[in-house]
Amino acid sequence: MPSLRWGHDEAMSRSYRPEAEVTEICRDLIRIDTSNYGDDSGPGERVAAEYVAGLLSEVGIEPQLFEPTKGRTSVVAHWGDPGDGDRLLIHGHLDVVPAAKHDWKVDPFAAEVLDGYVWGRGAVDMKDFDAAILSVVRARARADEPPKRAVTLAFTADEEAGSIQGAHPLTDRRPEWFEGCTEAIGEVGGFSTTINGRRLYLVETAEKGIAWLRLRAQGTAGHGSMRNADNAVTAVAEAVAAIGRHEWPIRVTPSMGALLEEVATLTGTANVEDNVDALIEHFGPAARMLAAVVRNTANPTMMDSGYKHNVIPGEATASVDGRFLPGYEDEFFATLRSLLPDNVSYEVLVRDKALETPFDGPLVEAMKASLLAEDPDATVLPFLMSGGTDAKAWSKLGIRCFGFSPLRLPPDLDFTGLFHGVDERVPVDALEFSARVLDDFLDRA
Repeated sequence: MPSLRWGHDEAMSRSYRPEAEVTEICRDLIRIDTSNYGDDSGPGERVAAEYVAGLLSEVGIEPQLFEPTKGRTSVVAHWGDPGDGDRLLIHGHLDVVPAAKHDWKVDPFAAEVLDGYVWGRGAVDMKDFDAAILSVVRARARADEPPKRAVTLAFTADEEAGSIQGAHPLTDRRPEWFEGCTEAIGEVGGFSTTINGRRLYLVETAEKGIAWLRLRAQGTAGHGSMRNADNAVTAVAEAVAAIGRHEWPIRVTPSMGALLEEVATLTGTANVEDNVDALIEHFGPAARMLAAVVRNTANPTMMDSGYKHNVIPGEATASVDGRFLPGYEDEFFATLRSLLPDNVSYEVLVRDKALETPFDGPLVEAMKASLLAEDPDATVLPFLMSGGTDAKAWSKLGIRCFGFSPLRLPPDLDFTGLFHGVDERVPVDALEFSARVLDDFLDRA
């Protein structure tokens, strides 16, 4: 079968294979449990960081470790001309969300290879791209093929809990480590989806802001057998129901507008504005995520109250995962307040900005070209991601951020459902594709 990569002969003449180690590095990283429980109760990232540092040191790239709290370790290294004042930041995170072994078909930390996939927690979020970065860097370093543009590499802790122990303190306390970085690539983008037989690669140019909230209802404590019109549990339950059932209005930002215009063309839909949700349905399982990036969202996730069956508590709380679109933060908080009863207040536990950057410029053209070199009949488009990434921290340093961790995926794979999901897995050939595209990208960026 012919290669999809134009320039195949040139690639074969190289003295290295960028994908040579990607699968084994990915498996090694998955086997290192870096579960992040949202506090410091997990194993931390130290072992994984030392593993990454060792792989870099082996090929002459000297890493620096950063540990704001014991065990919460990030790795930063510089590669290429140290005097280059226009550096590219390539970043990934080392932590993963927890996994309950009894829910999975396989041990989530065994990194088994089954049916052409590497299975395990972190396989797509995001030890796959960590592995692609390391495989490419090691192959090029051994072959004395430095990147066209100087690169700063960052492998961070704590991304899954708001980067509080990772990218944020890195940028606050070690900004000099990122001096000269003007642009960045990281998760989540460059993955494929298929509509009407046409493969689209979605590059993240925007992401929603974060508002993790705690609702708090005050009431009158009393005996559970008596009438109580001032019940804190009832009040917080009403607030949770109102938030959970609220239909947020559609708001299409530039990134999603460009994506939906192309989908409208592919599907013969005349009007985007009146058919936003219908157009998103063409993405199949990915519609769950994409439907969330054309509106603000607020999902109740936890409730807590009381201490005995027959005692009405004086206070009840609930947790809400709020996400707001670029340009719609004020609307989010105004709507939230309008949904709460008078006796329910809220506090913001984690709040971070929404981001959006135009889908243009030389770096975007390099991303497009590197993907089309492997898959010439595809289309590359921007999108807005529902979650948040370390890009929020890098943006504080004026770095323009993109989600570009390329994967060519089977059309029937529920890729977005694998993020934080059970039986997380990544195709081996997609891992190898990722490494080849990243290698090509480094020649263009």
